[in-house]
Amino acid sequence: MDLGISGRTAAVAAGSAGLGLGSAKALAAEGVRVAICGRDSERLAAAAAQIDGDVLSIAADLGNPDEGRSFVEQAIAGLGSVDILVTNAGGPPPGMFDTTEMDAYQMAFDMNCKAMIEMCRVAIPPMRERGWGRVCAITSVGVKQPIPFLFASSVARAGLTSFLKLTAREVAADGVTVNSAQPGTHWTDRVSKMMDQEQAGQSNPMGVCGDSDDFGAAVAFLCSEQAKFVTGTGLLIDGGQATGLLD
Repeated sequence: MDLGISGRTAAVAAGSAGLGLGSAKALAAEGVRVAICGRDSERLAAAAAQIDGDVLSIAADLGNPDEGRSFVEQAIAGLGSVDILVTNAGGPPPGMFDTTEMDAYQMAFDMNCKAMIEMCRVAIPPMRERGWGRVCAITSVGVKQPIPFLFASSVARAGLTSFLKLTAREVAADGVTVNSAQPGTHWTDRVSKMMDQEQAGQSNPMGVCGDSDDFGAAVAFLCSEQAKFVTGTGLLIDGGQATGLLD
């Protein structure tokens, strides 16, 4: 299927590995010119080599919300515009009620909520002026079904989801859609530090981990021309992991 976005431009945050890299690869395969960011220059270079076309690599630490803003500003300067924004960042450390200190909540909020808002505040106004734009936030199944051992992450991403819903309604008439892709357990570096692959696979009814490239294909669809009437929603990509009746 031709997604109708060839020639568009995209900024994919934390695109040097995992779900961000899968999303950048999927968009580039559709003819989108892509900018990615990450903290590690070697990983950025390795990721760029896996993505079709010329890739703009930008160093950014999204633990600092100002660097989220700077990433999008540099992407606009380098690409000429940003038609598609994929917000994403690493996750905070695991923690339960008794083990999650207030500093951990602040770190999670800065990285998984405030940095994403900063990116949107830069990217969305020019999209509205042009009458076309796509925002897809990579969040988590935890916004639908909070994960008991990821207190700080679940709280911060729930806050971001509220921002996305409100923003989607405000900008819808200007041709800009705002959605989230909500991953369950995918085999990424972060997950590998918390459990082995067999344990990870057991977290959903399919019995296997999600694949970053498959996830990226779903993100690309949400950013497509065909998805122009899809906004203000979250797409679970979780192998059936969430057990709630209403998604």
